[in-house]
Amino acid sequence: MHAFSRPSPRLSRRSLLALVATAVTAPLTAAPLAATPAAAASDVVVGGARLVADGVQVNGGGALPKKLTARAWLLADQDSGEVLASYRAHLRVAPASTLKMLFADTLLDRFERTERYRVTDADLAGIPSGSSLVGVKAGVTYTVEQLWQGVFLRSGNDAVQVLARMNGGVAKTVAEMQARAVDLQALDTHVVSPDGYDHDGQLSSAYDLALFARHGLRDAGFRAYCGTRTAEFPAGGGKTFRIENTDRLLSGTYGVTPYPGMIGVKNGFTSNAGNTFTGAATRAGRTLVVTVLHPKSGHNAVYEETAALLDWGFAQGSSARAVGTLVEALSEGGTRAAGSSAGKAPHAGAQASSAEGGGPDGWGVLGGAGGAVALLAGGAYALRRRRRRSGEVPPAS
Repeated sequence: MHAFSRPSPRLSRRSLLALVATAVTAPLTAAPLAATPAAAASDVVVGGARLVADGVQVNGGGALPKKLTARAWLLADQDSGEVLASYRAHLRVAPASTLKMLFADTLLDRFERTERYRVTDADLAGIPSGSSLVGVKAGVTYTVEQLWQGVFLRSGNDAVQVLARMNGGVAKTVAEMQARAVDLQALDTHVVSPDGYDHDGQLSSAYDLALFARHGLRDAGFRAYCGTRTAEFPAGGGKTFRIENTDRLLSGTYGVTPYPGMIGVKNGFTSNAGNTFTGAATRAGRTLVVTVLHPKSGHNAVYEETAALLDWGFAQGSSARAVGTLVEALSEGGTRAAGSSAGKAPHAGAQASSAEGGGPDGWGVLGGAGGAVALLAGGAYALRRRRRRSGEVPPAS
């Protein structure tokens, strides 16, 4: 059980109403899956001006690793939020399954982990073709804990859909995820489906994904799930099968050496997005968070470049001066980013993926006034009592 506390009064009901009012009138245009400049639809600079500057951003600490081919990356200190080095931190690209970190940060405390749910055929209808699956079956009863293991370990879009339906549906969950992104000041992120699967307009950035990881890791349950290496998953008929974490720096599979002190957090891959990864590791009492997006070649390049940045951070990062910061959530006392306003919709140019405001098979955010109302109803997240994070749970093995 988690203790409860009231959110910060900084995000007022008036602010949320202003946000929704602007979202209603914002232009709704399609956004491509290709990378989009961070400032294309917003003049908001979150985390510091250097994070939107061209080229590698670093201030001291010695030479960075030579073989960094990612289209964007960021290295930050988990505790202080200081960004130690970055490259195109706010470049908006397809996130793949790393977006599941936002899904977890939004929904993780909604249900008790021991709660049981019998899956129906309707719960599994409409999952996009080609999705990663953990093997959820209709007619089988799962605990909430098992479903979250399916999300974190196997990146199962079937487990995501079942949890979203338990939460009131995919559209409601998407709206709540978008509201949570706004609360976290992750303004590069536009949510179309809760699993991160490729849809027009589904975008995030190295900066935003690092925000999701940093805030998620403060939750004991999130930290335990993302650090779980293996688990037994129900197969029906009283049988189980073993699932293994697809984070190769954690599990040490497919030719990747496990990284010492690795915590997690989440990897992703689609043919469009390429390889994406946000990871965190602890050494000598210091925890670093890294996001690496779209290396030029090789399935293991995303892990190799993550490990190289972590090595640099632990060896040289203490002498580097911050080039930016990972901001705090507004509901947790964060200060609104310079240039932003309560009424500005996040990157209005990417508000909807089609005229109907939805992706294939119903996996889409509600557009226009309907979406804004959903954002207010489902996304009054910061006004509800939120289960606070407490304690440190070591990664399971």
